[in-house]
Amino acid sequence: MKTIKWAVLSCMLSLAVNAQQKATGYVFEDENRNGKKDRNEKGIAGVSVTNGEDVIATDAKGSYELSLKEGQSLAVIKPAGYSLPVNAQNLPQFYYSYRPEGSPKSDFKGIAPTGKLPKSVDFALLPAQEEDRFTALIFGDPQPYTEQEVAYFAKGIVNEVEGIQDVVFGLSLGDLVGNDLDLFSPYITAVQRVGIPWFNLMGNHDMNFDAPSDDLSDETYESYFGPANYAFNYGKVHFLVLDDILYPDPREGKGYWGGFREDQLRFIENDLALVPKDHLVVVAFHIPLSEPQGDPFRDADRERLFKALRPFENTLSLSAHTHIQRQDYFTEAQGWQGKKPHHEYNVGTTSGDWYSGAFNEQGVPVSTMRDGTPKGYAFIHFDGNTYKTDYKVAGKPAAYQMEIFAPKVLAQGKGTKAGIYTNFFMGAEGDTVEYRVDAGEWKPMDYINEQDPSYEATIYEWDTAEVLIAGKRGSNPVKSTHLWWGKIPTKLDLGTHTIEVKATDRYGKTHLGTASYRLEEPVK
Repeated sequence: MKTIKWAVLSCMLSLAVNAQQKATGYVFEDENRNGKKDRNEKGIAGVSVTNGEDVIATDAKGSYELSLKEGQSLAVIKPAGYSLPVNAQNLPQFYYSYRPEGSPKSDFKGIAPTGKLPKSVDFALLPAQEEDRFTALIFGDPQPYTEQEVAYFAKGIVNEVEGIQDVVFGLSLGDLVGNDLDLFSPYITAVQRVGIPWFNLMGNHDMNFDAPSDDLSDETYESYFGPANYAFNYGKVHFLVLDDILYPDPREGKGYWGGFREDQLRFIENDLALVPKDHLVVVAFHIPLSEPQGDPFRDADRERLFKALRPFENTLSLSAHTHIQRQDYFTEAQGWQGKKPHHEYNVGTTSGDWYSGAFNEQGVPVSTMRDGTPKGYAFIHFDGNTYKTDYKVAGKPAAYQMEIFAPKVLAQGKGTKAGIYTNFFMGAEGDTVEYRVDAGEWKPMDYINEQDPSYEATIYEWDTAEVLIAGKRGSNPVKSTHLWWGKIPTKLDLGTHTIEVKATDRYGKTHLGTASYRLEEPVK
């Protein structure tokens, strides 16, 4: 009996050893750029390496040792002053996926068998001249469901930024595709044309929906892009990129919920423990932390994230998912423990309102979002440990930062309940928005939480049309978080009158917009 027990115990110990191994290797300066550590190439000390949970720094020789089990990935956390190698499609190469037997069988192909763990898993870095002032390009939800929508994305967004200058890298904030994971390849081909290193993160439409557990829901994503949780540094900014979708929803086993697994939370805590406290920490994920409706994010996970961020005075969160645009500020009332509010920029999407609306002159759906924000993309401008955000409407000049809605014609001298509405796309409650008519006195506009009438008007066109309109009707309007209102004067001369709007953003920058209306004699 003792022999049998020992045999069983021995087998169990053997399985445990096989399940978790020691990975070793070097982070090195790849002088000849061949991707391999040659004998004369030196290791780099003090660089963070992770298995997706533990995070350690390389020793004086650039070497590391980490435990590794099947299903995990090793990744280097790029330090400032170095760049990552990229493949032919401009995807950064910073990881080694460990799947000895390959990913579990799924509707979409995962990672091919990687076989036995190599004796040394090395990570190449390239010396780079990095400035503390730099700009990143941000895409929210490309989310094509078909090859045709990939073409809309490429024509309406990528064409506009192809070959862009003075932008060091790009990042897509999830929902890279719309459920059909075979579209990852055409999405990558489209974004490759931007011509800069491109990072990605996973959205709720990028998952393996047949996965039995959350840790397996990203196998196809990882086969294309690498770990769903990773980090890198640029200048004095630390970027922490996370999968914040729990699937299946642990509450009921169906759908998804915003939040993190325990291993992800430990990765966040271990990673941030090695980041200088005077750096700006940018956390990027798909589902926003805020709860405008329902309960989309697990409170305990948000609280633990906030606790990990507490030592940092300068922080920013980036999210997408909502297909609107919003600025949220977390204070002590929302569980934030920092000295100043935590800003989350919920970025407008490149797909807009899911490729809906009439076709523009490019043959691409206009796809204005439900809150009246036109589809587009964002820039984050960094300066040391500070930042400024910009939003660029696709197909419009950079100065187009607002849409003004006013009646086209009114009766002279007659009172009206109509007014002037300004949708300041990057605005938030507390911003200053003013207007004047015919170069008169500037007057403040009132912040309101209503539906954007400009967007409502486009929806009514579909609902009142007596012939079919090409394309597809947009979603029903929702209340906008960046809308202002002012009275429209009618006791002026007959004729056309010019409306000017001046909006001052959180950085003190002024944005201008104009519109007009006409006064005619009342109809008797």
